Amino acid sequence: MAEEERERNQTYGLISLAFWAFILFLLYNSAQNILSPSFIVTVLTVIPLAYFTYLVASYVPEDEDESRLHGLKPVLRYLPVIKKPDGHVSFKMKMIWDFVILVIYFALTNVVIFGLDQQKTMDLFSEFRAIMAGASGSIMHLGIGPIVTASIIMQLFAGAKIIKLNLTKDEDKAVYQSTQKLLVIIMIFVEAIPQVYGYLVPDSGFIQALDSFSPGNGRFLAQLLIVLQLFAGSYIVFLMDEVVSKWGLGSGISLFIAAGVAQAIVVGTFNWEPYQTTGIPAGTLPKTIFYLTHISSPQMANGGFERMFLGNPNPIIALIGTTTIFLIVAYFQSTRVELPLAHGRARGARGRYPINLIYASNIPVILMSALLANISMFALLFWTNPAFQNFPVLGHNWMFGFYAPGQTRPSGGMAWYLSTIRGVGDWLMPLVYPSRYLAGTGHAWISVLLRVIVYVSIMIIGSMIFARFWIETTNMGPKAIAENIQRSGMQIPGFRRDPRVLEKVLERYIPAVTDFSGAFVGALAAGANLIGTVGNTSGTGVLLAVGIMIQMYEAMGKEQMMEMHPMLRQFFGKEG
Repeated sequence: MAEEERERNQTYGLISLAFWAFILFLLYNSAQNILSPSFIVTVLTVIPLAYFTYLVASYVPEDEDESRLHGLKPVLRYLPVIKKPDGHVSFKMKMIWDFVILVIYFALTNVVIFGLDQQKTMDLFSEFRAIMAGASGSIMHLGIGPIVTASIIMQLFAGAKIIKLNLTKDEDKAVYQSTQKLLVIIMIFVEAIPQVYGYLVPDSGFIQALDSFSPGNGRFLAQLLIVLQLFAGSYIVFLMDEVVSKWGLGSGISLFIAAGVAQAIVVGTFNWEPYQTTGIPAGTLPKTIFYLTHISSPQMANGGFERMFLGNPNPIIALIGTTTIFLIVAYFQSTRVELPLAHGRARGARGRYPINLIYASNIPVILMSALLANISMFALLFWTNPAFQNFPVLGHNWMFGFYAPGQTRPSGGMAWYLSTIRGVGDWLMPLVYPSRYLAGTGHAWISVLLRVIVYVSIMIIGSMIFARFWIETTNMGPKAIAENIQRSGMQIPGFRRDPRVLEKVLERYIPAVTDFSGAFVGALAAGANLIGTVGNTSGTGVLLAVGIMIQMYEAMGKEQMMEMHPMLRQFFGKEG
């Protein structure tokens, strides 16, 4: 029976509609003018959300194992999809697609939002810009934020079994991916609209021009056009990620992060442009040369060495930290546990299945950092945005996070404890010289120490949790790997050729390695942030960029190997 014809549970559907009607009633009571453009936009936003909720709530599953998300199929089938290649895509063509998408990405980061007042713009993702990709003030302002946030929500719901989807089934996997696409669209508006109302300020001339077109609605139209530009840029990023995933090599998200971080590191290391206020070059190496050639020995002893080695931006300790992270990740990325394999039919055909020590890759850190970025964004909104300040419990609550006027970094509250630590000047120097570095901040040294403990702990524990969710939602768990090995005709010597036996053997390694890899990358990212990095990329950004480049190198080797030996594609689960 077609999905449109299937009988629905109207009772549950009406309950879901009643919930959204109650939300509209609350909005109606709090609105100063129900005919205002902002209230009308709010109503138009609630209507599709109510419809989506109705489709899910009223859907009647065929059995208890079927997910209600199948009820969204009437909507999901109309979402744009990048067509999969009909056959195998050659290695050369994959590299061409990666290059083309990367060029388009950098071009779009230089397309400024039309009608935006750049002088009054505030970047809510400034602390996380390296990992959120994109560029502040451009149509790529949101970067990969909506994509990663949607992925976090879907993984949390799937991992907690709130949505019953068996991702080993093609139909359930298609519903999962399509629902995530729909959620990406929703998250684009969730992240774009609050930023436009207060932080991405329209230019006054642009408002006046629109006022002449529609008197009294110039500001609203300007904000609406900015939201639409942000939507266009973010959705293009999403489509480009799909293109890379299906036609290129690796992941589009990973490609954008690595490219942005690499650019920031090069600029942070070699930028010779001087600051207007001090005349000192911004890059690490030019700044070091400047200090050694222009400052006397007494001046160097009286604070010069401290500014050169520890002072922001781009101190020498940050360059050392960046190099150290590169070497550590390169070493551990190549460390693996190898299970011996033998072909069940061809005698003498042996191989090994590698389980990398960083098994869950860097994805848990991306997800954890994106989660912290969203917490930081909403904490700023609840503290400073008039539309959020009266929100129950969280609105203008200093415990959630408070900010100094004009600042995007929290000054205290929960958001401060979870905010990214930027090098030794942000924690070590305040602990060593509290009277000098904490004067006027309102923080004691014990608060700084507690912040370090909380931040590192959250990064480690959160990355471990996301690592578990990631391997389950990407078919990297023991059961899925055992089935892949079984299909390839291989088996572990000395064990019966049975996927259940293989699964039990893999369960000795994969869960433990997954927990270790999540904790390791979380600790490494947090540690790199404590040391500091050049280019204001954050330790997380450097960790991701290095890991991504190493994985890209390994993927290139694997692709070339499969080009020479096409039968290997079956083992790796690639197309024929």
